[in-house]
This record gives sequence, structure tokens and C-alpha cells, in this order.
Amino acid sequence: MNTIFKIIVLLSCVFFLSSCEKYFGDKTNLDFIELPTQNYREVAYVPVQPILDQFVRPTDVLAGFDELIYVVDNGTEEIIALDQSGREVGRKSVPGVISVTQDRRLDLLAIGTKDTVLSGTPYKLTTIYRIDISTPLGYGLKFGRITNTITHPFYIKLSGFVTNDAAVSFNRIAVMGDNSYYVTRQGPVNSSTGVRTPDDAILLFDENDRYITPISITANDGRLFKDYFKKPYGITTYSKPPQITATNNRNFIFSSLDDNTVLKTQLITFIESEFGSQYTPAILPVGDTGEADGFLYSAYKFEQPKGITVTGDGTNYIFIADTEKDSIFQFTNTGFEGVNPPPASGETKFVKTSFGGTGIELNQFRQPMAVAHMQDILYVADAGNGRVLRFKLTLDIR
Repeated sequence: MNTIFKIIVLLSCVFFLSSCEKYFGDKTNLDFIELPTQNYREVAYVPVQPILDQFVRPTDVLAGFDELIYVVDNGTEEIIALDQSGREVGRKSVPGVISVTQDRRLDLLAIGTKDTVLSGTPYKLTTIYRIDISTPLGYGLKFGRITNTITHPFYIKLSGFVTNDAAVSFNRIAVMGDNSYYVTRQGPVNSSTGVRTPDDAILLFDENDRYITPISITANDGRLFKDYFKKPYGITTYSKPPQITATNNRNFIFSSLDDNTVLKTQLITFIESEFGSQYTPAILPVGDTGEADGFLYSAYKFEQPKGITVTGDGTNYIFIADTEKDSIFQFTNTGFEGVNPPPASGETKFVKTSFGGTGIELNQFRQPMAVAHMQDILYVADAGNGRVLRFKLTLDIR
């Protein structure tokens, strides 16, 4: 009996609803809703606040093996140590300081000047300062003490100083995994011939500051060049923090400020075999716009590429600071400009992330002199604006 009753009720409900037109109202028209499309965020570097603007003229910035950030303020002739929040944790005066790096023993190697009097004439000679920051009084730049100096030209010449020697400059230092290091050096043009002297060079020192040799280059056709480098300035190796990633790879990337040089940044590879060892220019791809829109080896790509670094996180991205173009450029280790596209975007072409332009905005510069990279943060020494800027790639923002 209950079953018959339920059937009668159900049939009554169906009859009732079918007889009541639009009982639940009109069907909603969904045509006004735009179908979603997959839009990927613009891949770009965004500023990290606050700006570090307590400097006069910051000419170098370093991501240290001790995970501190070191800034060279040429305006005050000091090296300033910061933690990763930007808080100052120490400073050290070094005469005429323009650049700094750190070896894996955590010593700092700074380039500055040294007052010297020769034959009654005062000179400011370019000098490398070794600074020990692991002292009995404590660790840190505020405890730092200078333990060695290397002044041009006395590390190689004991006598025979000439006036042109005072015009020679050391510019940048790049440390390798075994604590030996390269130094870029520029010399003057000979006034009588108009030819640049052999003081244009990249020099090799061992871990104990002993001068070894200027680097000679073997071209791909086998020719040996002892004067390959023209006005070398910036230099970087692949030995970068954190310590666990430091490598004995002796390859380096250098920059040239010579107006007549077509490729102002080049990767030099070190090859060692049973027949000996040699330094050889790497050949990197250029021109395939199906891969990227820009290339490290494009002719006359840069004007004054003074700052160079390589990331130590395994990606081996290359960053270049061009003081003339007021811009920061990013490349892969194979020379393509940009970064990999966002995951699942369907794109295979590298996305250009180079940025800059002249000005005081957060993404503009005046004479950017150096770049550093640590834990996804890019640091730029914006010398002309007296500040250090920090940036993070949008793909890394959570």
C-alpha cells in the first residue's frame, strides 16, 4: 500500500511542475561570461624594497662565501658589509678602493691605491689588499686587518719604475675554487707610438698572492696571442657561493672597454690534456631568433660592460652591467639572452629579462658598475645614483 501511495505522489509532483511554466524562473544566459584564457605573468625583475641608499658612490657589490653582501663605496673609500636584510654589520677603510671579492678561506681581496713617493714625486699606485676577517677578536669586517699588499709594478719589477707605471690600474679580481685568482689590468697608451703597452692583461696569482703569469690565449686555429686582452675590466669565474657549489673550473668571462672590440664580453675556457694546458675562446651561438631575441656574442652588444657575475645556484646565468647603456643584461651560459619560459606555457624560446634605462626610478640606473646574485636576489651597484638596488624575478615570487 505504501508503494502505491509513493507512486501517486510522484506522478502528482511531475504533473504539477510540468503545468507550471517557468516554475524555477528563466534559464540564465551565460553568453556574457568570457571564456578564460591562460595568461602567464610577465617575466621580469621587480624591485625589492627598501632601497639601500646609504652610499655615496658604490662601485662594486659582492655576494660573499660567508653569505654576507659586501659593497664598495668609492666615495667614502670603504667596504661595507651587510646581512641579507640590508642591515650593516661592519665596515673597513681601504685607500682608493674600487672593488672587492672573497676567497673560500673568507679573506677579502680589495683593489685600491697606495701612496708612494719615488724620487721625491708622490704617486697613487694601484694595489691589491688582502684583508683577514677571521681574527682572534672575532669574525667580521669590523675586525678586519690587512695582511698583505701587492702594488704595481713591484710584484714583477724590483727596479726601473717609469712614469707610465703610475697610470696602470688593477680593476677586478675573480677567485677560483682553489683560491688562486685572476686580476684584470689596464695600462696606458705609449705616447710616442700610439700603441697600448702589454700592461693590458689578465694576470694569474696563486692562493698565496704569488704572481704566476699573464694569461695567453690560443685561438681556435692554433695561434698563440700574448696580447689578446684589450682594456680588460670585469671578470668572473664559476666559483660562487654557497661554498658547496664552488668549483675548480678555471674558465672565466671577461669584459673589454676597448671601443674597437667587437665582442666586449667573452667566455674563455681552460683546457688541460696530456699535451699541456691552454686558454681558448669559447664559440657561442648567435643569430638564431627561434631560440632567443638576443645573444651574448652579438657584435657591439655592449658599450661599457664593467660588471659581470655568474649565478652560483647551478643555473649559471650570466649578468652584465653596462655603465654606458645604464642597463642590466641576463644570458644563459650558452649565450642566449633571457631565461627559460614559464612552466606549462608551451613556449620554448628564451624570455628576455634584460632591463634598465637612465633615471632614478626603481628599475633605472645611472652608471651601474657591478652585479651580484644570492638566493634568487639580484644586487646592482648603481654608482651614479649612490645606491644598491635589489631585484627578484617574477617567476621566483611566491
